[in-house]
Amino acid sequence: MIEIKEEDVEKTFKKLDNDAEKSGYHLNPDEEFTKSLVKSLLINQQRYGYWACPCRLASGDKSDDIDIICPCDYRDADLSDFGSCFCALYVSDDIKKGKRKAEPIPERRPSKKKRDEMKNNKSNYRFDSSNLSKPVWRCKVCGYLCANDNPPGICPICKAKKERFEEFM
Repeated sequence: MIEIKEEDVEKTFKKLDNDAEKSGYHLNPDEEFTKSLVKSLLINQQRYGYWACPCRLASGDKSDDIDIICPCDYRDADLSDFGSCFCALYVSDDIKKGKRKAEPIPERRPSKKKRDEMKNNKSNYRFDSSNLSKPVWRCKVCGYLCANDNPPGICPICKAKKERFEEFM
């Protein structure tokens, strides 16, 4: 059984909240609920070695779960369309201010079969970037683009880690 200390939950919650606000995002204002999600992220960190979304079934294979590592690839679209992400860790301004309530939202994540098909199709396509002096990297979470030899260690917009970047051009 994995045990998480409450002080670790509190410390992570404060850091996550601070990082979110600096990046223009908001955590769910229901602190008890949000801390339960943070605790689940910490459990998943110990279990898998990464912050798999606490509301989705992770496989334990990081390359398969990369799209559901918090913040997940679907967060911004969910926030835009529904006012919260799938697990409701991140919420819109209206929800944070109490003008709107978080509501259940449909799962955007494609099935395992569809994800595998998408990976295979992506590996068969290669953009001809011979006229670019550097590759262009795209953050799969927020869409941030940068041209550099390698992706940044952390996205300056959403704070996603380096492995969340894909070569765009």
